[in-house]
Amino acid sequence: MPVLPEMDQHRAERVSETVREELAEIIGFEMADPRLAMVDVNEVRVAPDLRHAQVRVAVAGGEREQQAALAALDHARHYLRHELARRLNLRKIPELHFQPDPAPNAAERVEVLLKRAKKIRRSTENQP
Repeated sequence: MPVLPEMDQHRAERVSETVREELAEIIGFEMADPRLAMVDVNEVRVAPDLRHAQVRVAVAGGEREQQAALAALDHARHYLRHELARRLNLRKIPELHFQPDPAPNAAERVEVLLKRAKKIRRSTENQP
């Protein structure tokens, strides 16, 4: 039975959000590299075949801090992928490609953060 493209896209979106949440936790709370202290994972886009993921990150500070953070993320790419493999039940773990996120509109950013908070709140309310 062939898989429909809409199903692939929907699965890629779910995997993207899950990978974003896990990367945000790993980078934000578990890595000791000071270059990653001000990194925020804004968006992850996983390809429908789940082989590659474009990870958009925002870094507080200037150009020098942004370049240092991207270099640190690039250096930690294999560790991050290994941690994702350990935490997620996926057959394929996507290859991670980090990109700076152009500064989003403040109102749009607040809306994204509120949606994430509501989603987290719903998931914790459903747990016993």
